Amino acid sequence: MSLTASPTPAPRPTYGAVLGSPYVTRLLAGTLTGRLPNGMAPVAIVLWATASGHGIAFGGLLSALYGLSSALAQPVKGRLMDRHGQTAVHLPAALINSALLVALPLTGPYGGAGLATAIVVAGGLSTPPLEAGLRALWPSVLPDPRLRHAALALDTGTQGLLYIVGPLLVAALASTHSPTTALAVTAVLGMAGTAAVALAPPSRRWRPAPPAQEPAPETPRLGSPALVLLFASLVGIGFAIGAMNVWAVSMAEQHRQEMLSGILPAAFSTGSFLGGLLYGRRHWNSTTTSRLVTAAAAFVAGWLPLLFLPGPYAATVAVAVPGAFLTVVVACAYVTTDTLAPAARTSEAYAWLILSIGVGQSAGTALSGRLAEQPLASAVLPAAGAAFALAVLLAARRRLVPPRQPTSSPRPSPFPPPAIGDPPCPTHQQSRS
Repeated sequence: MSLTASPTPAPRPTYGAVLGSPYVTRLLAGTLTGRLPNGMAPVAIVLWATASGHGIAFGGLLSALYGLSSALAQPVKGRLMDRHGQTAVHLPAALINSALLVALPLTGPYGGAGLATAIVVAGGLSTPPLEAGLRALWPSVLPDPRLRHAALALDTGTQGLLYIVGPLLVAALASTHSPTTALAVTAVLGMAGTAAVALAPPSRRWRPAPPAQEPAPETPRLGSPALVLLFASLVGIGFAIGAMNVWAVSMAEQHRQEMLSGILPAAFSTGSFLGGLLYGRRHWNSTTTSRLVTAAAAFVAGWLPLLFLPGPYAATVAVAVPGAFLTVVVACAYVTTDTLAPAARTSEAYAWLILSIGVGQSAGTALSGRLAEQPLASAVLPAAGAAFALAVLLAARRRLVPPRQPTSSPRPSPFPPPAIGDPPCPTHQQSRS
């Protein structure tokens, strides 16, 4: 009998271990709170516009402009973070965004529709890039790839809660007080959540990586064909989400049940949340690329029951299925982006990923709006967007595997998260090497 102890198998990562790691709960809760305006502001803007006599059409236009300008500005803010750090970008952006949301109700007597449009666009452009910033922080906060895998799934899955809690909170504030109060609370929550993240030690210590002086031929580029194809596929994912939102409104009108317009997106987001929880609890031996393609195929299959024009109850259950696989697709897309993007431009790469989904969502919403009166066409569009995403991923499959890089998890960090009072942590160039 050998006296040498056999190695103990590594325990399965748990969400308790993730949330118990230093700063993780603060960063995750702060990011979710700071991003609540993404789910609150568009609804609050519409309610304010209608209450101010502008009409629902103008309110819808303002809401769309806020979301579109927020998405379009993501790469610029990501690039600024890579150059100047996170706190220098997060705090000024949050201050400007919050001030503009509070100022919006004051436009009536002083500038009318033109000034309101300018404020809304500026507010969208100044939304803090918290999502991209959080993804850039995970390697230094969670050096263990298994915990980072679970954190990424938890992070991605909980994003759907923004679009459940946010609109409900706005509706409650507008009905009990006023749309102006809803805009003010939106601004306060955005500022408070952003400050919690930006003033946390990992965010304050995070520094951009120095650019390479003479990049080797195999050095990844942000405009590489692999990343371009990955982002193109995510346009299809966003298209499916945008089309689903309009399809939900169409279902509500068709069945004369107004609540369906909120219940169906909520079921989709609930599926995304639960799918993320289940995905993050497992340790996967397959490559990230294979999981990405498989999840995209399941995402397509999940939309197919809609082609049979199900009734309200069946549709509510059916729409949760593609939602469950959305989290897996997005989580794997972030890991793939991390392995393919240059270390000095990680935040910008994440921002392009977010932009791709946002642009697709806007396109899906716009096209579905034109076809909303045709039930079959409205039901087909989410599956069409998902099928486009899968086709692009299949064509790009070989390109998405970077040379000499693991594909099952983000690049590990050899540096533990520093304690308060320790010297500043290494740049994220070092944490990814």
